[in-house]
Amino acid sequence: MSGSGVVGVGQRDEVVAVSAPDLVIDGCAVVTVDASGTEYRRGWVSVRGNRIEALGEGRPPAFGAETARIDGQGCLLTPGLVNTHHHLYQWITRGLAADSTLFEWLKTLYPVWARIDEKSVRVAATGALVSLARTGCTTSSDHHYLFPHGGGDLLGAEIAAAAEVGLRFHPARGSMDLGQSDGGLPPDDVVETIDDILAASTAAIELWHDPSPDAMVRIALAPCSPFSVTADLLRESAVLARSAGVRLHTHLAETVDELDFCRENFDCTPAEYMERLGWLGDDVWYAHGVHLDDHAIAAMARTGTGVAHCPTSNGRLGAGIARTADLVAAGIPVGLGVDGAASNESSSLIEEPRNALLYARAVGGPQTMTVRGALELATMGGARVLGRADDIGSIEPGKLADLALWRLDTPAHAGIEDPVVALILGSPPPLAALLVNGREVVRDGVVTTVDEASVGADVAQAQATLLASS
Repeated sequence: MSGSGVVGVGQRDEVVAVSAPDLVIDGCAVVTVDASGTEYRRGWVSVRGNRIEALGEGRPPAFGAETARIDGQGCLLTPGLVNTHHHLYQWITRGLAADSTLFEWLKTLYPVWARIDEKSVRVAATGALVSLARTGCTTSSDHHYLFPHGGGDLLGAEIAAAAEVGLRFHPARGSMDLGQSDGGLPPDDVVETIDDILAASTAAIELWHDPSPDAMVRIALAPCSPFSVTADLLRESAVLARSAGVRLHTHLAETVDELDFCRENFDCTPAEYMERLGWLGDDVWYAHGVHLDDHAIAAMARTGTGVAHCPTSNGRLGAGIARTADLVAAGIPVGLGVDGAASNESSSLIEEPRNALLYARAVGGPQTMTVRGALELATMGGARVLGRADDIGSIEPGKLADLALWRLDTPAHAGIEDPVVALILGSPPPLAALLVNGREVVRDGVVTTVDEASVGADVAQAQATLLASS
């Protein structure tokens, strides 16, 4: 652990005078994940409003009684974790098709998902977001691509859930227009027309997207996958997204089944197919990217195209092991995602850097990924993937106050000298506190913004109702 002095807004190399902040967290180890790798064995961070104001080694300045204080003794402070791929609605369909491949799993669950509606999505999203908050997540994306006819405002339901729980949210308005009758995988009753998709996508951007640096909600457009959408939808979604200044997202190269589908239908790999359609660029990120060849990695590196690596879900579905070390070495933005709760029942974001590290080392050896490299994937890596590197992902003056305070003085972590090793390789630790936009969302392992017991009961009831009607 290294670093010294006090760093304030606008000054990175000298002590600056600051008036009393709103909050100070002190007495903790601090891992900033900044470009210099600054760390403090015992440090502090002050917050004013929704932004980090200053940080330093040792004791903080003697702020007055008007400054709230969180005692970080025995804890590690990191940037809040960033979840770059999820399907929140699946929280009420966990535990199904537990031993299936991706295509088998989808065919089993599509008929169940066809019954979701605004009410059930609000319940599912709340449950999933609570789980993310309890595991250190401060910003989450979500890829919602399934809009059953007559289901109501499903995107609005999950945006409302994120506001209630208090997480920064990047919902991707997904879509499917290639049903089974046209050679796709999803049933015809869960696909939409291109005109309806583009109209709904335009409305979502106009209603919800906030391009400001402080944004709590940003919209992306996200046709689902090569086996559930048409080339026309992919092209037109890209044109719309770029004209509106929003990002693009899709599943890509997740399984061998997808490789076979693309070779049979398009005579190319999934990555080559997306390249043909203009889906490369620093405004694009792919979920999974398990089966990417050297050509695909070079093209993505050249264009700044990102990847949401989802190691737990990839293991759950037997999809394979992504070439994460090669992606990072090539300079590709790589973040982590829990993926949908029906393929990762715990949806614990703090487990993803550990699993990413273990998978990378399993195929490449112990030097392939360091513990700090894994933490960077979960923080700054995710911020880069979502286009928020200037706002979140590291602890630096002027950045948004999205912070995770991990308790490492538990019996499970006692004796592990390096706090980053304890966080990444040890048991998932409890949170002493989680701040999002300067607001406390978790205290002592409990989400403070909602009643967790009521959320759990609502989730159980929603799942029972959904399965009974399917």
